[in-house]
Amino acid sequence: MTINISSLNDKQRFELQNDSVTMKAVVTTGNGGYEKLEYKNVPIPALNEGEVLLQVLAAGVNNTEINTRMGWYSSSVTKGTSDLEGDEEERSRQKSDGGWNGATPFPFIQGTDCCGRVVAVASEKDKALLGKRSLVRACSRTQGWESKENIWMASDYDGAFAQFVKVPASEVFPINCDWTDAELGTIPCAYGTAETMLHRANVSSKDHVLVMGASGGVGSAVVQLAKRRGAKVTAICGRDKFRQLADIGADALIARDEDLIKALSVNSIDVAIDNVAGDAFGQVIEVLKRGGRYASSGAIAGPVVTLDMRQLYLKDLTLFGSTAWDEPVFPSLVNYIEQGEIKPLLARTFDLADIVQAQKRFTEKKHVGKFVLLPPSLNDQQMHYIRENYPITVPVSS
Repeated sequence: MTINISSLNDKQRFELQNDSVTMKAVVTTGNGGYEKLEYKNVPIPALNEGEVLLQVLAAGVNNTEINTRMGWYSSSVTKGTSDLEGDEEERSRQKSDGGWNGATPFPFIQGTDCCGRVVAVASEKDKALLGKRSLVRACSRTQGWESKENIWMASDYDGAFAQFVKVPASEVFPINCDWTDAELGTIPCAYGTAETMLHRANVSSKDHVLVMGASGGVGSAVVQLAKRRGAKVTAICGRDKFRQLADIGADALIARDEDLIKALSVNSIDVAIDNVAGDAFGQVIEVLKRGGRYASSGAIAGPVVTLDMRQLYLKDLTLFGSTAWDEPVFPSLVNYIEQGEIKPLLARTFDLADIVQAQKRFTEKKHVGKFVLLPPSLNDQQMHYIRENYPITVPVSS
């Protein structure tokens, strides 16, 4: 699979010409705080071969956008996300390895989740996608499914915090369901990440699964998707969120300030799905049974943990790191939605212009599920521009 991300080398691509027809977008200009998020007019992207243009209908808010802006992925950062948010000096330091694949290509447009409608394609072979409401697979396996090499929309090329986004046609998945655009905007990043961890850990109805951080976007997705597989699920979250987690299937609930050993006992869990890490990591390892499996795609409480290697080898544990999504994951998610096997967990919507408010509320972690941003409706000039300037289009609507 070849994906053209060369446009990111053009650092002037967001500059306006006198006759530019523009779109609204949030441009992230560098490592730092909310001042690095600029809501502005930028040119509508041009298509390269193999790409399609989507009108963004809804875009979810994720930890990864905040982490990338703050450079949290840098090996020099040892704090959890919330701790880094409060450290202005560290947060604003430019980090050459602060992105998923090294340096973050500032300035660029973030937004990993996209529910959109295909309004133009570059090639006749992709014409069947025109007009289709679709989800975008944000993770592309650039060297085939046998390699874990990958790039991500909104980390390695421009994402969905805009009125339009261009993506490879191979990453567009039409969907037919009665969910709202905002509800579909909750799915890609959280559910793709959750399903990949469950897929790699081979979770089945025989397993007892422990979910750390169960009220977040990924955690609540894990609860639903593990229950769909028939597993028993124990969820860890704040006490004020117990009812909502029980409503989506959690069999048992543990408050995040409880001692895991006392609550569960050692050697009691088959699989741990942990995007929290931090100080609790050692207890999570202890409660795993012999032959247990541990999977993680995040570390919001702190990326540096202590592992007793004797626990690892004497208990024959398997640890899975999870970033690159596996081949069955996204088609399966679309099928689960269309068959009514999962339900959306939409906590709240915000206008795209209110991204700072949305991210501030997001970091408070008082919600269950996902926040979603809604771009403004298209104007007549934008709709005319698409019809006149793209080779293969479908009528676009406001």
